Amino acid sequence: MKNLPMDMLRSLVMINDEGGFTAAADKLGRTQPAISQQIKKLESLVDRPLLNRNSPKLELTPAGDMFLRYARQILALNDELVGQFANPLMSGRIKVGIPSEFATTLLPKIIGRFAKTYPDVSLDISCDLSRNLLSDEQRKQYDLILALHDRVTPQQRRSQKDLIKTDDLVWVGSEGSRAHLQETLPLVAAPSGCIYRQRALQKLGQAKRSCRIVYNISDLTGIEAALHEGLGVTVLARSTVPKSLTIIEPCEQLPALGTIGIGLKQLHQGDNPVVQVLADFIKAGLA
Repeated sequence: MKNLPMDMLRSLVMINDEGGFTAAADKLGRTQPAISQQIKKLESLVDRPLLNRNSPKLELTPAGDMFLRYARQILALNDELVGQFANPLMSGRIKVGIPSEFATTLLPKIIGRFAKTYPDVSLDISCDLSRNLLSDEQRKQYDLILALHDRVTPQQRRSQKDLIKTDDLVWVGSEGSRAHLQETLPLVAAPSGCIYRQRALQKLGQAKRSCRIVYNISDLTGIEAALHEGLGVTVLARSTVPKSLTIIEPCEQLPALGTIGIGLKQLHQGDNPVVQVLADFIKAGLA
């Protein structure tokens, strides 16, 4: 059984996140030739090319894209274990901005693990639409911002260092609801500017399906309550759908919605080393 060295996995992740060998080498305190040699050895171990060297811009091969997701998870577990025995203990305060659906469904377990590993780190979580979190007015307030990106192509996914993953957008309703069969589709949606809302209206318009917004609310808990009352249907990223709700697959009444990108932007690079640790936790957990 082959063993994959942690430093090689970390180099691959850093190359992807920093956008190149030189930037990764600077971040890791190594030389560029040393990082390049590590990747060649890693490719030899897995017997697959992980980087497309024929592309004008650095990008992962399909095998490298899959490998990266596993590498993040392995490194996160390694760093979590090391963190349990870290001395001195990491401390400080991290401000994180995230869309409300991620705060409700995905991040509690990830951040819970982080908080247990680094109990002296204080987390300040704020929820808002991605557009608002990334605005010039708000973005400087945060150390990390988890945000949605519209229309991400496979090429963009490999080249954007902030991008963690892509996810399907899906129609969602309460179990047994027939709201989507109404002649005019009732929509429960976040306020204007929400990517989910924009995509729903765009696709329905292309399909010439009439609709109306019956309930405006940005909080996922409020959206969930409205759906349980049978007020209508909504759109969410597949990975954020609460267990109490039902995904309605595309049909004659509901067009396919496509995908979105989920990215993590790290501000104030290098100011607080524990920010990078939390970023790695989030990337691994979502990937």
